[in-house]
Amino acid sequence: MDYQYINKIDSPADLKKVSLEELPAVCAELRQFIIEALSKNPGHLGSSLGAIELTVALHYVFDTPNDKLVWDVGHQAYAHKILTGRRDRFHTNRQFKGLSPFTNPAESEYDAFIAGHASNSISAALGIDVADRFAERIKTANADRPASPVRRNVVAIIGDGAMTGGLAFEGLNNTSMDQNNLLIVLNDNHMAIDPLKGGFTQYLVDLTTSATYNKWRWRLYRIAEKLHLVDERKRRAMLRRNNSLKAVFSKQPSNIFTGLNIRYFGPTDGHDVIGLVRILSEIKNHRGPKVLHIITKKGKGYAPAENDQTVWHAPGEFNVTTGERLTANDQQPTPLLWQEVFGETLLELAKKNEKIVGITPAMPSGCSMSIMQKELPDRVFDVGIAEGHAVTFSAGLAKEGIVPYCNIYSTFLQRSYDNIVHDVALQNLHVVFCIDRAGIVGNDGATHHGLLDLAYLRPIPNMQICAPMTGEDLREMMRLAETMEGPVAIRYPRGRTSQNPSPTLPSREGVKYGKGVKLRDGKDIAVLTIGSIGNTMAEAISQLSTLNSQLSIAHYDMRWLKPLDEEILHEVGKNFKTIVTAEDGIIAGGMGSAVLEWMADHGYTPRVVRLGVNDQFVEHGSTKELYHMLKLDKEGLICELLSLVQAK
Repeated sequence: MDYQYINKIDSPADLKKVSLEELPAVCAELRQFIIEALSKNPGHLGSSLGAIELTVALHYVFDTPNDKLVWDVGHQAYAHKILTGRRDRFHTNRQFKGLSPFTNPAESEYDAFIAGHASNSISAALGIDVADRFAERIKTANADRPASPVRRNVVAIIGDGAMTGGLAFEGLNNTSMDQNNLLIVLNDNHMAIDPLKGGFTQYLVDLTTSATYNKWRWRLYRIAEKLHLVDERKRRAMLRRNNSLKAVFSKQPSNIFTGLNIRYFGPTDGHDVIGLVRILSEIKNHRGPKVLHIITKKGKGYAPAENDQTVWHAPGEFNVTTGERLTANDQQPTPLLWQEVFGETLLELAKKNEKIVGITPAMPSGCSMSIMQKELPDRVFDVGIAEGHAVTFSAGLAKEGIVPYCNIYSTFLQRSYDNIVHDVALQNLHVVFCIDRAGIVGNDGATHHGLLDLAYLRPIPNMQICAPMTGEDLREMMRLAETMEGPVAIRYPRGRTSQNPSPTLPSREGVKYGKGVKLRDGKDIAVLTIGSIGNTMAEAISQLSTLNSQLSIAHYDMRWLKPLDEEILHEVGKNFKTIVTAEDGIIAGGMGSAVLEWMADHGYTPRVVRLGVNDQFVEHGSTKELYHMLKLDKEGLICELLSLVQAK
């Protein structure tokens, strides 16, 4: 498609050459460009469509990259990428060695801060703004004469549910207490803090964003300050009175921002790009912290995305004209997705035990807790993007005899580490952590891979940790967890469960507490795996044995990281000089480390070769590409095993 405007925009400087009246046309082209691109190369569609006018207005008004835009959750930032010199590479978004799925300073100087986890924008932007003040102070102190302050603007853009995160409120609290000029743009996807109330609200926006109004307000304030009539305490009192008067005249109650003495503008239409340019131009130089509250619609401009915002958050490939999702109507392959096994099993358990409840931080459909939510809605609690709260809320439930199954993606569970330690494990409370998306997750990349959970959970006293190799193992682990005491963590990957990958695999035993299972006898090398990577390892061993019948490799599925199956470990410690451990996670502190420690503690001295992810953050790409890069696919495991056998 021939784009009249955006094909000529390679930087925000090019955007500023467009007239104000032409900006709606630029937005329309951006919207169509994103729809066309994502129909073929899937990504986060709805959020970016909803933030297009805001993105154009921000880059039109502010002097980026000198002025800093700190995005919260990179779901919103596709238009930002396109306007900042990445249009020609946008087709590589989320692909291996292509553009990052989220904002990333290593990729572009226009990306002020990384944005993969929610709710961090306010804190990060405040830090950048305060750092500017320090830089000015140092520059002035080292100059022969006072330097003229050259302030840059710092903007935090928060939305897509991120305001429910506790970190956002911590950042707000500190913003209200510290001297700064931070601008917070609340991109509200029809979940308004204050309801949008038509003409009178717009009048209020017109009043409080008026250049004349604010010029005289601050001129009077500066006069009072120079006459020493105002100190910090009085300044805050004046701001409180101003906010109170605003509430009186608007017939609206004070909101959280005005209550924290942060100047509040809005709510206003987030899809009126010309109006946004005017408002941002008028408030960008106001002193002190401020919030611009805009109302947007997720999926704006594409009817299917507007009508089903959950599905079209990240819809996969689709037909632009018909709105048909090309992967949605495919025949359901078997076996089930891991999260579907979780969802079906949770409902089964909950129907039999009225004390079982489900807890999720804003992902009931993603983790399939929606299955239970549909049938037992009063026993599923979606607490929003608030992982720490989800854990401590679960602890409170468990303290009173309820059995919470708390489902959190691995990469997000790490945000609640202190809650796990202090609120759950210290009291040995029976919370069942169902850790979805463990291991390599694919195109969302470094911010979303679940590689650390085995290592960060293992040192916690009272914590019990297991990982299923098959879907049936997951069912049995969830059933067993119901009857256990203390905290239990069950971690499983993204994607589909695997049937026995080879006809040579024996029938698997039922899951027993703290017990693994021998999958294959052998005498040359003992291989210990945990979780779904055991399927790939079983295929590798089977293929090696077919190629060379003289090879004899034993394979054990450990199932439990904590407690370890000591019977298996004594067996391999006595009978093997070489032990290989394999896990879908970071090597340091994981199962391989646990096996090494156990062998040393019990006087065994085998060579232990640990396979997993080395000390690195893994980039984005398909799971197939990433496992191949990490040498954890079948071919990589075969090469590793073959080299060890040949070295014997």
